[in-house]
Amino acid sequence: MTIDLAEWLNLAIRWLHLTAGIAWIGSSFYFVWLDNHLTPPASGEASGELWSVHGGGFYHNQKYQVAPAQMPDQLHWFKWEAYFTWISGFSLLVLIYYVGAQNFLIDPAKAALSPAEAVSIGVTALAAGWLFYDLLCRSPMGRNNRLLGLVWFAFLLASAILLDRLFNARAAYMHVGAMMGTAMVANVFFIIIPNQRKVVADLIAGRTPDPALGKAAKQRSLHNNYMTLPVLFIMISNHYPMTYGAERPWLVLALLGLTGVAVRHVFNLRHRGQATGPTIAFALALAFASVTYVSLEKTGVVATTGEAASAPNPTYADIRPILVTHCAACHSLRPTNAAFTAPPLGVVLDSYDHVRTVAPRIRKVAVESEIMPLGNSTGMTSAERRTLGEWIAAGTPR
Repeated sequence: MTIDLAEWLNLAIRWLHLTAGIAWIGSSFYFVWLDNHLTPPASGEASGELWSVHGGGFYHNQKYQVAPAQMPDQLHWFKWEAYFTWISGFSLLVLIYYVGAQNFLIDPAKAALSPAEAVSIGVTALAAGWLFYDLLCRSPMGRNNRLLGLVWFAFLLASAILLDRLFNARAAYMHVGAMMGTAMVANVFFIIIPNQRKVVADLIAGRTPDPALGKAAKQRSLHNNYMTLPVLFIMISNHYPMTYGAERPWLVLALLGLTGVAVRHVFNLRHRGQATGPTIAFALALAFASVTYVSLEKTGVVATTGEAASAPNPTYADIRPILVTHCAACHSLRPTNAAFTAPPLGVVLDSYDHVRTVAPRIRKVAVESEIMPLGNSTGMTSAERRTLGEWIAAGTPR
């Protein structure tokens, strides 16, 4: 019996990433919701309070804008959810994209990079993203959250365009998400938790805490709240080639990322009891623009295929050499590609029946989005992709 340690490690880390991410996002969403629902207390020194009911019990939350008069006996911290989310996410980045750089990171058609060069660029992007964002927050621009958000978005968009020219599209997406995730967890590690520790130390020492510490931590927490949905989209985007397989994947990323920000803003406005109509309309317009752009690209592919289909329809005998040349190294019972010990996703392309069963998936990843073979390492031509598309459009004739 053989055990595929890499696959089990991938599963374990991915599960940890998902679990920690849910815990982090849940606490982030809850505390922003809590802040937006606080009302002035009937009495006492708290700055706001909230009564709620859940799980058969009643809860009474109180917030102190700076700190209570004295240190409570028990204080709960929210930090490990964020740390483990980033640690597991970065571990996945290393396991999949850095260890497997030749297959999952590098696109030789875009840039002639060695694995070491590609990995160095990826890690540098994460560090550069945090440094740029942190400098923005500390600059005079940091006093204007809207302006800061626009500049940060422009930086991420420029990074997405640059990374798309260096890496394959899926890897570029993942690195933009990792840049945002790194900024988010760095906010927790370098700003939010240290500032809270300083407040606690002041309380213990009998000093009056600096209100600026809480204000800075609150700002970074709010930024994290708005970056959450775009990061979540990127986390699941690898399952949807139509997004990163677009002709301009960075444009789809920008539109859907902004959609996530707008959706998050809708919830924040609703929690504060403010009007949400214009923001909902803006979010819907962005989502519609994303769908329209991707759909128009697909229509262009279909039209091209239809024009070329005036020639006799190809048969399985015509497309089989294409599959052998460009797909069999990975999608066979015993892959010859050193990156795989089993066919990815269990897809085996060794017979007509197997190929016909997954023909719609082949069309998505090899014809419409052109993301397979990975990094086009085998040099599949446009003509070969058209032939595959024609065969599938014709009903996969034998």
